[in-house]
Formats: sequence, structure tokens, C-alpha cells
Amino acid sequence: TQQQLWYTEAYMVNTVGSYQTKFWHRNLIPIKQALLLTKEQQELIMGSLLGDGTMQIGSGAINANFKVEQGLAQREYVEWKYKILKPLVSTEPKISYRYKESGERYEKSWWFRTMRHPLLTAIHTEFYRKKDGKFKKVIPINLKSHFSSLALAVWIMDDGSYSRGKIDMSTYSFTLEEIRFLQKCLKDNFAVVSKYFMDRNKGYRMYCNTTETKKLIKIIRPYIISSLRYKIGFGNPVTTEFLWCNTGE
Repeated sequence: TQQQLWYTEAYMVNTVGSYQTKFWHRNLIPIKQALLLTKEQQELIMGSLLGDGTMQIGSGAINANFKVEQGLAQREYVEWKYKILKPLVSTEPKISYRYKESGERYEKSWWFRTMRHPLLTAIHTEFYRKKDGKFKKVIPINLKSHFSSLALAVWIMDDGSYSRGKIDMSTYSFTLEEIRFLQKCLKDNFAVVSKYFMDRNKGYRMYCNTTETKKLIKIIRPYIISSLRYKIGFGNPVTTEFLWCNTGE
């Protein structure tokens, strides 16, 4: 089922003229005109934007694109996202390289980005605000309405970590007000209660205690890919046995 969650019909009417601008390669026009984001694609993008995902409207561009980039060990995760977003992407995932001071090149990460599109611009409008001439990621005020189990799972796969029966989430880039709003969305949508703490001078991290972590794992486990199961505690025999015995599986 394809749905329009982040944009309105009026928005589409106002942006349709950009389909014919010089910013769009002529061969891509028919493809972009036919695109409609599925519910799954939108939820994946939303979950990623709570985590490591980024969007950009480049210099001179009209519309936004969405970028996925993860460490070399997360190739399976990048390919999983690519498979879902493939209709929006013109090139397959590739390796990003960096250079040492000596000039030696080394592999840094796996990444891909989507085409630019008005539908993505609509999401960018919700998740970014301009400050001091630059766009900064924010928590959208309509998050609660679209905060699904899949989006939650993607957020945990992006920025979650598991230790001693607890899951915590990196929320360094968000304000305390935004974190409190995230907590409310998590509680209202999934009945999962979370807390937060200041992580040295980095910023705030959210976390769930052991009881709430068990509830969280039940919700997101069906979506967690095999290579990232360690993020919900399935990384070693001791942890796995504990979870199987305590989550009602």
C-alpha cells in the first residue's frame, strides 16, 4: 500500500513545476514523475533521520535527497536499506574513502544516496530547520503520528546499543526539550518508558531500564536484521539465553 504521510496534495501541486527544471537530468524525469513513497520507505527514512540518516538540499538545488552511510562492518545493513529504497536510488551502495596525513587512501564506510525529489523535500521540511545559514536536524512536531514499530527498529539499529540488559540511544544532536518529546512519543505509541542522562560533554543519551528494554525488544525484534541482533542482546550465548527466558518467547 502506498500512502502520502509527510506531504499534502497542495504541496505536490506547488512543486510539480520543478519536475521540468534544469536541476533534473532529462532521462530521470519520467522516473521521478512516477515515484510515490511507500509507507515502508517513509518509515525507514524517518527512523534513519532519528539516527544516522541525513538529508540535504545542495547549493543551487531545489529538492532534497536522503543519504545512508554506515561503517564498513554494517554493509548488510546498508544493503538492506538500499533494497527498500532502490526505486529512489540511481546507483548501488559503494565504499567511501578517506586519506591519511601520509596521503595513503583507506576505506571508511558504505554509503548511497537517493535522487532529489519533492517528496523527500517534504520530509526535509519536517526534520530540518535553518539556523545561522545552515540546516540543523530537529525532531518533527508530527513525529508521534508516524512513529511506527519499523521506524523505531531502524532508529535502534542506527543509534542504539545494548549493555547489561539495557538499550540506550545516542541522542547527542537533539536538545533536552526534543529528547523529552521523544520520550513522550515512545511512551504514548509503544508504552515504553525511557530516561536520559548527560554523557560527559557529548550531550544526552536516552535509555531504557531492563524491564522497559524487554518490552522494547518484543516490539522491534521482528525488524532487526541478523548482523545487528547484538543491538538487542543476541550477541552471545549468555545474553541470548537471558533474553529468551525473560521476553516470553
